Amino acid sequence: PTANGILEADYPPAFLGCFRDVFVDSRLLLPVIAPEGSHIQANITVGCSDKDKCDDSPCQNRGRCVSQGWRGYLCECHRPYEGNNCAEEYITARFGNKDLESYAVFSLDDDPGDTVIISMFIRTRQSSGLLLIMTNTTSQYLRLWLEVGMIKVQVNNFETLVGRAVINDGHFHLVTLKLEGVVATLFQSAQSQGFIPIRLIQVHPGDMVYVGGLPDSRASASFGGYFKGCIQDLRINNKRLQFYPISTPVESYNLEQLISVAEGCSSDNACAVNPCLNGGVCYSMWDDFICNCPPNTAGRRCEEVKWCELSPCPAAAMCQPLSQGFECLSNVTFRLGSSIPQYRSNGKIKRSLTSVSLSFRSRRLAATLLHAHKDSNYLTVSLLNSHVVMDLQVGGDKDNVSIQSQTQFSDGKWHTVKLSLETQASTSSWIMVVDGGKEAISMPKTAVGDLEFLSKEADIFLGGLSLNAGVDLSGCLGPVEIGGLLLPFHPDTELNLPRPQEEQFLRINSNAPLLYGCWGASVCTPNPCRNEGVCEDLFDLHQCTCSSEWTGHLCQDSTDPCISGPCLYGNCVSLPGGYKCACEQGYSGEQCEVEVDMCEKSNCSHGATCLKGFQTYSCLCPQNMTGQYCELPRLPVSTCTGTRWNYSCFNGGSCSEADDACYCLPGFAGQWYDMHNDS
Repeated sequence: PTANGILEADYPPAFLGCFRDVFVDSRLLLPVIAPEGSHIQANITVGCSDKDKCDDSPCQNRGRCVSQGWRGYLCECHRPYEGNNCAEEYITARFGNKDLESYAVFSLDDDPGDTVIISMFIRTRQSSGLLLIMTNTTSQYLRLWLEVGMIKVQVNNFETLVGRAVINDGHFHLVTLKLEGVVATLFQSAQSQGFIPIRLIQVHPGDMVYVGGLPDSRASASFGGYFKGCIQDLRINNKRLQFYPISTPVESYNLEQLISVAEGCSSDNACAVNPCLNGGVCYSMWDDFICNCPPNTAGRRCEEVKWCELSPCPAAAMCQPLSQGFECLSNVTFRLGSSIPQYRSNGKIKRSLTSVSLSFRSRRLAATLLHAHKDSNYLTVSLLNSHVVMDLQVGGDKDNVSIQSQTQFSDGKWHTVKLSLETQASTSSWIMVVDGGKEAISMPKTAVGDLEFLSKEADIFLGGLSLNAGVDLSGCLGPVEIGGLLLPFHPDTELNLPRPQEEQFLRINSNAPLLYGCWGASVCTPNPCRNEGVCEDLFDLHQCTCSSEWTGHLCQDSTDPCISGPCLYGNCVSLPGGYKCACEQGYSGEQCEVEVDMCEKSNCSHGATCLKGFQTYSCLCPQNMTGQYCELPRLPVSTCTGTRWNYSCFNGGSCSEADDACYCLPGFAGQWYDMHNDS
């Protein structure tokens, strides 16, 4: 009411605009400047400004200002803000605070029609939980819940739609479900998540809307349990479902029940239970925590200790990190008479033992690599005639398994053996893989047992059966694992830290010394290679690398076969892989060591006798033949008989005593011949 008692409602709205030169009885009323403290003017300013009110940005929280004529405006607010200037925010409801079972119930008082649009802001870190159910007196015709972090919608108990993106990341997400006639479409932050055809739903006044859960906890459990998180600005079409009303009047449905739903979007103190392990420092986040871990730890809760950064292994071993501990890996050399390491389970092995893996290096044709036994059960992995062999007996003779590699492996090189039990349908078999290639498969007639007996006080030996029995290994073993658990060469007494993992095989003869590393025989000391050849150690075998002038197993053979002068009477010619002698005349043989018999292929004929000479020969003819090769018949001989000499002139020559000479017939020549003294 005014000062006169007249209601303002009896007057039209107040004038908005400008006056100028307002006189009453010639008295100026406007514009005048009223004295300070006067009550004769209110909300009146001097001048007549027509500035757009939106220029002053009156809309808050990113609201859009729309000019409404002279000095009037309207704010179009973004969700979840409301009010003339978008200054008021819809109050967020916190569900599941401190893990309480919470829910809200609303009743509908109108018919929204054939198009029903349900939208809300959701914030959660839970992967499952009930969001909203619409129900009438007979059925639940619309359900929304979280499953694996994604929105799942079910209409009329049959039609189901699942979102494509997870929303349980701790941030607010605007989720919208639009039911338009016979089509349901799901949106997340205005992006479509898919649609499905549906049967038309019927929403009537009196239907109920359950948010966050149902009164019956067992019924809520079928949707992943009660919702834990925050919901803000829940609407059906443009009508609100307010958990806590705002001061700005808005059209809302009736709130019937509010059970353990808190105002605001507070966070549980996740650090209250000290989730960070191993000295990690906890920092709270909304409904979550983060651990600041010490340098030697890792994992969400600092549960993974970086054991290897603590240098737990001796210098001769390499540290291998495990999910719950560490192992120290090394190689061990076995020689005849070496200690045989023996192992047993620590009694805490719970996993199924279905594999054996080991690496070895040896030149022995037969050797025991691994042997284990308990009662009538046994397992042996060995070398037999250079083949890898596995023999397994579990539960009696009928379950005996024996497989052998196809390839031979006693070559002094490193080899890796993996044996694993594979089960398919009702059959099972052991598979042997050596150096990454499948070598053998067992073909049992009955089901094959696993290695469970090894986790129950079975005795396990490496490199032999005992100090005085079996075929002991001469070579090296690398890491050996059964069911993924290492048989450690280093006992805990040699480690800087004890192994923390629960499941372990323990070395029970830890006092027996082992030779760590892989050491073959000293095949290069002293150097067996001759002529400055370089010796290479091939593990219990050597190989000589020779210079270009020498060859052979020990570099004992020269690559130039002529350097030693093998040809006695001839010239040496080098050939690939050997040499050849070019012999001098009169010699033969591979090394020209045989003197040629010139008479062997002489031309002496008619029974003449060959007389050998140096690189030549002559023919001694019979009396009736003559010539160089005795190829001519001898003519009658004329003779001279004197007191001093007896001469014979051949081939019809006449003898002259006076001249002491033979006169030859035409066609012949030569001197006389002394029959007595060869003069």
